[in-house]
Amino acid sequence: MSEKEVYSHERKRMVDQQMVSRGIQDARVLEAMLAIPRHEFVPQDQVRRAYIDAPLPIGNHQTISQPYIVALMTEFLNLKGHEIVLEIGTGSGYQAAILGYLAKKVYSIERIPELAERSRSLLHSLQLENIEVVVGDGSCGLPEHAPYQAIIVTAAAPEVPKPLEDQLSDGGRLVAPVGSRMGQVLELWRRDGKKLVCEKLTPVAFVPLIGEHAWLDED
Repeated sequence: MSEKEVYSHERKRMVDQQMVSRGIQDARVLEAMLAIPRHEFVPQDQVRRAYIDAPLPIGNHQTISQPYIVALMTEFLNLKGHEIVLEIGTGSGYQAAILGYLAKKVYSIERIPELAERSRSLLHSLQLENIEVVVGDGSCGLPEHAPYQAIIVTAAAPEVPKPLEDQLSDGGRLVAPVGSRMGQVLELWRRDGKKLVCEKLTPVAFVPLIGEHAWLDED
């Protein structure tokens, strides 16, 4: 079996055992998880663990999220293919790649320049040209391209940053981990005109979102 076939087999097993068995049903999300080569987004010393049911370190005190959580958060965005999406926290670029497979355009903000450049280069090499990686404070969003039909926050804040609420379009969805530094609850927010409705989903644990409208430092 070739290396390509081995990774394809591992992705199929990941989808079947970690996602389908836990209730992920969106066929487009499952297709994206099968298509995007997760092993390309982890450090070389983590490649053999790329498809396990756990987050992995990617350097700079950051992680690539557990595959199931990536699928779950993406499914809650309910993407159909026409959306402009904002991602807060590029990290490895893996979540951005999944979003790019499913949406029209993705803007992803990363505060650590080294991670942003690495992700930008990798996404380009994979010919995912509808993803733009920007270095900046994710808690402020990216107002110049707002409003967004979907916003996904891949780092934890004590509350959803107000600028992100303001940049969500009418009918749009926002998914974010909200709580303390030690543990959070995944929240789904929907905008209905001027009203925002929140649904609490499941306990999670993410690295902190550092920025003006989130945690001010990493300590």
